[in-house]
Amino acid sequence: MSTPRNLNRRLLLQGALLGLFSVSGISACGFRLRGSVTIPYKSILISGRPSPQLRYDLERIIATGTNAKVVTSGKDADLILDIVSEDSTRQILTYTATGQISAYRLNNRVVFRAFDNTGAEVIAESDIYVIRDLDFTTATVLASDIQQQQFLESMRSDLALQILRRIATLGRVSK
Repeated sequence: MSTPRNLNRRLLLQGALLGLFSVSGISACGFRLRGSVTIPYKSILISGRPSPQLRYDLERIIATGTNAKVVTSGKDADLILDIVSEDSTRQILTYTATGQISAYRLNNRVVFRAFDNTGAEVIAESDIYVIRDLDFTTATVLASDIQQQQFLESMRSDLALQILRRIATLGRVSK
C-alpha cells in the first residue's frame, strides 16, 4: 500500500529523471546557453558612423558579453571596428483586398570593417543584414509604431551581436 509520503518521493524521482533526460537530450544536440564570447582582442575602438543606438548596443555587448573593453583612443585599441554605414528601410510587403497596407518588411544593414593596432585589415568590408516582417493594421497605428520601434531595437542588437561573432571567429582562424 502506497502512503502519501512514498507517492511524493516517487513523483519527485520521476520528475528529476525526466528533467535529467531532457537536459541530456538538449546537450546532445549541441545546444548551449548563450554566454561570454571570447574574442582575440582586449580593447576595441568603435569608429566610423554608427547610429547612437548601434554604438550603445555594441558597447553594451562588448562590456557584458566578451573579455574585451571599449576604448576611446586608437592608440589604446587592439582592434578598430569601423562602421562604414548603417541603413534602415521599410518596404510595403502586402496589401489587403481593399488596398490598405497589411504588412511591412523592415531591413537593417550595417557595413563594417576592422583593423588591428598595426593598421592591418583583419576583416574586409562586410555587410550584415537583418530582415523582419511586421504585420500592420490601421486600427492599431500607435501600437504598430511602438512594435516597429521594438523590432528596430531588436534588429540593431542582433546586428551588434553578429558583428562580435564575426570578430570572435578571428581567434579561431588565426590559430
